[in-house]
Amino acid sequence: MAFIYAISDIHGELEILKEVFNSLINNSLEKDKENKLILLGDYLDRSNLDTKILYYLKELKEKYKNQIIVLMGNHEFMFLEDIQAGAIRCDNKTTIDWIKSLPFYYETDTQIFVHAGIDEEAGEYWKWGSEDYYYCSKYPHTIGKFDKDIIAGHIHTSEIVKDKNYFKVFWDKQNHFYIDGTTEISKFIPVLKYDTTTKRYSSFEKVLKEDSLFSWFEYIIK
Repeated sequence: MAFIYAISDIHGELEILKEVFNSLINNSLEKDKENKLILLGDYLDRSNLDTKILYYLKELKEKYKNQIIVLMGNHEFMFLEDIQAGAIRCDNKTTIDWIKSLPFYYETDTQIFVHAGIDEEAGEYWKWGSEDYYYCSKYPHTIGKFDKDIIAGHIHTSEIVKDKNYFKVFWDKQNHFYIDGTTEISKFIPVLKYDTTTKRYSSFEKVLKEDSLFSWFEYIIK
């Protein structure tokens, strides 16, 4: 049995990321080397270009080399474009080269993890049909049946369900999961968890207890 965790669209909220990682994911990665964490992009935000979050993710990747996968998001893509255009400056060449090396997607036998989406009209040939901007910036979102489950961020789940107070994982009851919880506003990072044995998807809710402390409650999505 192994677990795959997915989070996306952190948008510079480093302390929230640390809380989620330390509370829900770190022990799992330590206990079983088969467990993985996949980060789907948008670690930076236009209004928050603090590169500390990149250093943190790079250190995590180096510590859990085969367990953590860091994907490219449109904000990282724009960050590189702005550096090239001279609009912003970043002197850490190692970090820049690391961002450039980030893959656009991660695929399993039954899933595609990606920041924004793929060209689903290309069907089984989606790798050849999807241009780079599809992976990072596809809009609007797609729902319905596909050959594999597609796990993406990029589009606020509140926009998908048309409820400004909805920040949890969205599942379309078929093959699409969206996990952008508008973290820069909600101060909450949704976590999608997949059990490779039971094929179940779950997520977590942060619950206030009677002693005024918070605990995490896991609930089944599919």
